[in-house]
Amino acid sequence: MLDSTPQGALAALVADLERALIAQNAQAVSELFLETGFWRDLAAFTWNLKTSEGRAEIGAMAAAQLPKIVPSALMLDPAEEVGHADGVTEGWLVLETKAGRGIGYIRMKEGKIWTLLTTLHELKGHEEPRKLRRPMGAEHGHDPQRKTWKEKRTEEAERLGYTDQPYVLVIGGGQGGIALSARLRQLGVPTIVVDKHPRPGDQWRNRYKSLCLHDPVWYDHLPYLPFPDNWPVFAPKDKVGDWLEMYTKVMELNYWSSTSAKSATYDEAKGEWTVVLDRDGQDVVMHPKQLVLATGMSGKAFVPSFKGQDIFQGEQQHSSQHPGPDAYRGKKVVVIGANNSAHDICAALWEHGADVTMVQRSSTHIVKSDSLMDLALGGLYSEQAVANGITTDKADMIFASIPYKIMADFHVPVYDQIKERDKDFYAALEKAGFMLDFGDDESGLFMKYLRRGSGYYIDVGACDLVIDGSIKLQSGKGISHFTARSVVLDDGTDLPADLVVYATGYGSMNGWAADLISQDVADKVGKCWGLGSDTTKDPGPWEGEERNMWKPTMQEGLWFHGGNLHQSRHYSRYLSLQLKARYEGLETPVWGLEPPHHLS
Repeated sequence: MLDSTPQGALAALVADLERALIAQNAQAVSELFLETGFWRDLAAFTWNLKTSEGRAEIGAMAAAQLPKIVPSALMLDPAEEVGHADGVTEGWLVLETKAGRGIGYIRMKEGKIWTLLTTLHELKGHEEPRKLRRPMGAEHGHDPQRKTWKEKRTEEAERLGYTDQPYVLVIGGGQGGIALSARLRQLGVPTIVVDKHPRPGDQWRNRYKSLCLHDPVWYDHLPYLPFPDNWPVFAPKDKVGDWLEMYTKVMELNYWSSTSAKSATYDEAKGEWTVVLDRDGQDVVMHPKQLVLATGMSGKAFVPSFKGQDIFQGEQQHSSQHPGPDAYRGKKVVVIGANNSAHDICAALWEHGADVTMVQRSSTHIVKSDSLMDLALGGLYSEQAVANGITTDKADMIFASIPYKIMADFHVPVYDQIKERDKDFYAALEKAGFMLDFGDDESGLFMKYLRRGSGYYIDVGACDLVIDGSIKLQSGKGISHFTARSVVLDDGTDLPADLVVYATGYGSMNGWAADLISQDVADKVGKCWGLGSDTTKDPGPWEGEERNMWKPTMQEGLWFHGGNLHQSRHYSRYLSLQLKARYEGLETPVWGLEPPHHLS
């Protein structure tokens, strides 16, 4: 007798999908999807990060890739329960292809596949040495030639980059470079990560003193080694820096500090890079096959140009250079910008007795930290989620399973709740003259972050200072010019200043490629970040994934890795597997490589 329950219907649909995949029948695969269905793949079928939208695109991807990928299994995970609510049935999948094994997530609506996520989690024959495969460590027995662990590590460190070449060179040793290098280490890929700072974690230590994580701890774990269960919900910057330093040692990374990259060129014939590094004042020439720029989405400071900056007699700093408030007691400070860094810096300056004015030139999305945790993050990243069996890996997968095209639809109702919950707070902000928004389509924080990486503040207290006037506000006005001692707005308002802080954000990561390699390569790759949503600061055409991030680019052997701690953790898995496959000489037929857009 046929099982007519939602669980039975999903099991039957998954079985049909498995048969069609194994038969390499692209048409049959596409017909199992809704006409408006989605298949998001993270390296398992496309060797790319790619969302296929609609039956036609799904069919085209399947026709191109199934003969190359050779899927052999896809089934509901018997260890996981199937869920059903509001006409949608969903469940976890396990999958296998010629090259590897992975995990998936499926949503069924009206008897068809609405969303399908497939992800590569390990390569056959190249599994990570974890759990039952973990190394012995100590070598029992007797061997006069035995080398200790420390001797082996010292020898490796002395040879790699000199006698032996790394397969992967990661430029940038913040959370992104560290997370990726940890995964590559476990996969046995010779890797060096370099950073200009003297110590790992200095990227955090050297920022303004009030900086802390605005995302909660459950969202911020690194691979393999989660924060302990007594770690603070919002970690201060120096604590994060110390954790990163400890992590590089415990995970045995080949981390070169006090090292800057001077130039890089790619030899198409040899398929390798020539990278000139300055390590402690000495030039080192390296020849990696793969070059990863992990210099940070928030790494290349953007400072706007205003008339009179050259005659201003006070100090000028980008927010990334701001040392903190201690030296500015009694001083007049103008902070240009109204997002996370601007609010943090203004609040710290006010606490230390500075006369501080925030210049808000365009509207900002504000969300209170507790509301964000309770209503937006709590279901996936919270202590309650952990108690409900939602591990970090599961939370990452569930979040990844929502295609970007429809993600805003999931978020709008959440931010409608937040608006109602905090309506008095928002009314008080607007009364103070602050310009608010919830994104072009009212979808809130995460979509703003994914589309443009800017335009928001997670409130941890600074908004109260704006509301009561402690932080002075000039909103809706541009900068006309600077004088020797002031900033003049375009309505003629004169703001005396001893210090101007540019909390004006960061440029696209391909700017690092222009600096290190060439402008031609930067243009060949195109801008990094953004979905092509045709919303503010995210021009089209639609791509449906973050441009150039964690996946092949138009420049052979060049990759970009960055984002917040969550993205550094989650997407380092797929980038490391793409690099490992190339290291082992496996076939990696890429589907859906996108041309560059909005070059600069």
